[in-house]
Amino acid sequence: MRRFVERHTFWAIVIAIGDANFRWMILAVLTDSFAVWPDRQGDVLGRRVDFGDRLLNGITLGGLYFLVASGFTLVFGLMRNVNLAHGSMYLLGAYIGYEVAESSGSWFLGLAVAFVAIALSGILLQVLIFRRMEGQDLRQTLVTIGISIIAADLMLAVWTGTTYQFSPPEWLFGAAELPIVSVIRSNGDAVMIKYPIYRLAVLGVAVGIGVALWLFLNRTRVGAMIRAGVNDRDMLSATGVNVQLVFALVFAIGAGLAGFAGVIGGTALSIAPGEDVRYLLASLIVVIVGGLGSVSGAAIGALLIGLAEQFGLAYFPTYGVVLTFLIMVVVLAVRPQGIMGGRP
Repeated sequence: MRRFVERHTFWAIVIAIGDANFRWMILAVLTDSFAVWPDRQGDVLGRRVDFGDRLLNGITLGGLYFLVASGFTLVFGLMRNVNLAHGSMYLLGAYIGYEVAESSGSWFLGLAVAFVAIALSGILLQVLIFRRMEGQDLRQTLVTIGISIIAADLMLAVWTGTTYQFSPPEWLFGAAELPIVSVIRSNGDAVMIKYPIYRLAVLGVAVGIGVALWLFLNRTRVGAMIRAGVNDRDMLSATGVNVQLVFALVFAIGAGLAGFAGVIGGTALSIAPGEDVRYLLASLIVVIVGGLGSVSGAAIGALLIGLAEQFGLAYFPTYGVVLTFLIMVVVLAVRPQGIMGGRP
């Protein structure tokens, strides 16, 4: 960071000013002391309540992106296996969860079946495809692209182009009142922001999954074997560990998380053809920005992409999508290994 400041003083000042302004705006949303926005700030950013909603939407969308990208982080970022069928696993998990939930009347059963079913498909993919193409990135890319195209056509044939959405449990309906001031009435009373409970639950689940994954990879014996197998599988195999079984476990967890996220995302938004490409692209950007193999980096990347998408669509919708790619370009230019990635 010091070297970057010395070499690019102007851009360092611009980033520092932008960071300070963004922190001020967040403080303005979270505290009563800035209940009234300055006129110039309001002209640029709109009403304070709108800014607060966009901020919360960006954070919760980042949580959803992290749920999808967490499995991709394990497979692509950690094991260096290019699985471009990850988006198809997300969408297939959403469809399976929808069918099970509608048939059984249990949203949680649909969530569990989607996780298990897609985890099994991940094991099959690792055993039948990736085990035969270890270290062959181009072949892995082309084969998984072909698999994703076939899977998309099959899902379109079975579930047609209809948009599906299923409801979460009743206790996740409604809105919660947050300790964030929306407006100040003329009599001095503060009106708090109300936000959907389900979106807050998505954020909580994302945080829980992130902590669990970090502990699993960094504080357990199996996690140590996974990291050792990625760095030197021959040495790990010489210790008597079944390396292929360990890698199959990683694929199962990564694919299962994609199916899990499919149900979560399908409930929050919708299930429709094309969602597989959207979330695959988001996962790629999140992993590249955060750093290959880093769970904490994926969390940071998902948060940045979620916020960029929401604020971009709000303030300059014509070019809003470009923001996510701009973030990726800047990160690759300044820190090619990603925000939390190790040195190549």
